Amino acid sequence: MAKEGAQRAEETEQMIEKEGGKEGGEGSLRAGDAKEMRAVVLSAFGGLNKLRVSKKAMPEPQEGELKIRVKACGLNFIDLMVRQGNIDNPPKTPLVPGFECSGIVEALGDSVKGFEIGDRVMAFVNYNAWAEVVCTPVEFVYKIPDDMSFPEAAAFPMNFVTAYMMLFEVANLREGMSVLVHSAGGGVGQAVAQLCSTVPNVTVFGTASSFKHEAIKDSVTHLFDRNADYVQEVKRISTDGVDIVLDCLCGENTGKGLSLLKPLGTYILYGSSNMVTGETKSFFSFAKSWWQVEKVNPIKLYEENKVIAGFSLLNLLFKQNRGGLIKGVMDKLLNLYTNKKIKPVVDSLWALEEVKEAMQRIHDRGNIGKLILDVEKAPTPLVS
Repeated sequence: MAKEGAQRAEETEQMIEKEGGKEGGEGSLRAGDAKEMRAVVLSAFGGLNKLRVSKKAMPEPQEGELKIRVKACGLNFIDLMVRQGNIDNPPKTPLVPGFECSGIVEALGDSVKGFEIGDRVMAFVNYNAWAEVVCTPVEFVYKIPDDMSFPEAAAFPMNFVTAYMMLFEVANLREGMSVLVHSAGGGVGQAVAQLCSTVPNVTVFGTASSFKHEAIKDSVTHLFDRNADYVQEVKRISTDGVDIVLDCLCGENTGKGLSLLKPLGTYILYGSSNMVTGETKSFFSFAKSWWQVEKVNPIKLYEENKVIAGFSLLNLLFKQNRGGLIKGVMDKLLNLYTNKKIKPVVDSLWALEEVKEAMQRIHDRGNIGKLILDVEKAPTPLVS
């Protein structure tokens, strides 16, 4: 084991030396400049022009932290909301966005156990993920299975943990139940569909843009256009409605979701993408979305035997200190992956310098699965 660890450490050092000697465009590392790194920096809240790739001081691990040489980073819809400042209590800018990544362990802080230099890992990070190097507490780091690629690993934590927690921890999905999930072609939507397939006789209703239907039609039972009257379509198939509604849209979809719940059904809000209508934060869109939200009456919930819930993985991890709970969920998910029951869907790979184009693709809802920032990828040349 010690010999293997030393060999991995040597390979890691060779990789670092190789990357450190690269020459290229804006923000590339100079040979021997080992204390600096490239990172995506958000200079202020606003549009895509607030993002740039810059050099930053390389972080070093504090007690209980791992230092990771990043290979790939996940890009999520919440990152668009962060860029706009469209979240509660946003941190001060400038900042490095990103909440998940995969890579190779480069150094261990004091008191870190269970990992060695050279280990292939994926991790949650409380911001700062979109960089060549990150440091994060050991409780947020997980080893990658041998047959999982770095892009797949960067696409795994946020999507699958969110989907698993909502289905099994909050809504208690069981055999024979039915689920409605919006944005069925996105990263979480595809994770939900895969996890539902691990339970017998679960019916999955999904909404997605029509151009995605051919690609994802086999992953859900019934698929509807996101702009169609899906409430009537669902009720036509299932008169009583559904057992679980997973809503990442908010706005008018809240009332629609609640109306579709069967008795003892559970509605879970885990996002509010309807608030993002343009490149920058819009007070009008924010107000319109919340104005359309069904005003929840507890007495009505009591009379109709319905459950309404919310789920935020980032708050659970970084504000409510439930890292141990998430570790148990990750163990179950990695077991499902090893047994080939689930597999992350990667839409496309983008260089750090292409983060603006990648964000626009998410904003346009053009992705099927997860968009990944590939730290080692060179930007695609523009075709004249």
